[in-house]
Parts: sequence; C-alpha cells; structure tokens
Amino acid sequence: MQNIKLIIEYEGTAYHGWQSQKNATTVQGTIEKAIEDLTGDEIPLIGSGRTDFGVHALGQVANFKTVSGIPGDRFSYALNRLLPRDIVIKDSCKVDWDFHSRFCARGKSYRYMIYNSKFPSALLRNRACHISYDLNIEAMGKAALSFIGTHDFSAFKATGSSVKTAVRNITDVFLKKDGELLIFEISGNGFLYNMVRIIVGTLIEVGIGKIDSNSIPDIIAEKDRKRAGRTAPPTGLYLLEVFY
Repeated sequence: MQNIKLIIEYEGTAYHGWQSQKNATTVQGTIEKAIEDLTGDEIPLIGSGRTDFGVHALGQVANFKTVSGIPGDRFSYALNRLLPRDIVIKDSCKVDWDFHSRFCARGKSYRYMIYNSKFPSALLRNRACHISYDLNIEAMGKAALSFIGTHDFSAFKATGSSVKTAVRNITDVFLKKDGELLIFEISGNGFLYNMVRIIVGTLIEVGIGKIDSNSIPDIIAEKDRKRAGRTAPPTGLYLLEVFY
C-alpha cells in the first residue's frame, strides 16, 4: 500500500463544489472516478477542505491510499489523461502513511479577483467578480490590514455555521491593482465557512464608501455578522495554497 498526495488545479464553474454528492458532479467525485478507472479500485479521496460551487483552486491538496504499483510521481500523468480539461493534477508523490491532507494542514491561502470596470468581461465572467462602481483602493488596503492577527471572526462567518471557536490567526493580506483587475490574497491558520468571501464583501463596501475603513476593528470586536458586508460571489475565489 502507498499513500499518494496530489496537488490539484481546477476551475469550479461546472462543479457543485469539491465534496462528493449524490446526483451532482463534483471535483472530488470526478477525480475519484478517474482513480477507480486507473486502478480498478473504488478509493476515497481525502481533500484538505471543501470549496463551494463555482470556487476555483490553484493548489488544492488531496491524498488517497492504494495498493496500485504505479509510482507516486506518475499518478499525475496517468490521471490527467482521464480527467476533463478543467481539472489538472499539477503534481503527485508518495508520502508518509500518516499524512492526511486535512488534519496535517497548518494553514491556507486564498485569492479573490475583482474585475473593476464599467462593463463585465466576457472572458472573466466565471473567473472574477464584476464590480462596476469606482472603488477606493487605498481605503480597501487600509481596511484589509485590520484583519491581520488573531481574532474572533464571528462577524465573518456564514449564519448557522457550527464551529467550536471562531478564533483564527491571519498572517498576511495582499491587495494589488493590475489594470482592471483587483487581486486580494489572504493567508492564515484556518478559515471559517464563507469567511474569505465575507471579508471581500466587506472590503468592497469599504471601497464604495458604505463602510468606513477605520471601523473594521470594531466590527471584528462586536462579533455581529450584520455589521460586516455582504458575502461576495464564489466566482472570484481561488484556493491558492495549503501549508504543511
């Protein structure tokens, strides 16, 4: 038996998220089918975490255990021949038996892309969130810095989310304007359900002047979801990297 680790890139447009579901096409289910076709065995694939419908990944991590004798570094080549073009195994390797892509993860980073233009982009309609309003990038950058550190992010989690604690440590944020694209990146030891999209939605409202950039620390401290911004669409979100 060997434990195989995969680094996966995918466009989430055609999938109902990562996690396998009955009567729905998912990224996990599609890769599991490819593994079964390759090895002849029905093997569960363990992902580092879920991504929602329409969310993309540049560096999703998953692992599976198999009796197949295919060398670890060759699984990427073999699986890519069986997978649709919107899912690519960027790398594969044999890892220690106790490696678990979810429980061994120490942190993640996400990217969110906003297409800030009067009209939407035909080419980026599934890859970036379109905002037609003028955005105050300086105010958004200032607000983004307030998320760095260890905080209770109850104000930035989806309503009804059941977690033991909403405390997370954000280690880095990055905001860059590149032409009509606004690129936001955030890294931390973990993220609540919809946390990144709510943070981005809040930053967008800062950018249009609906929320004051100086009020972010107070919003965090009050732990009230109603004070934060709307949840940004899944279209612009990418799981960038998983840290081990």
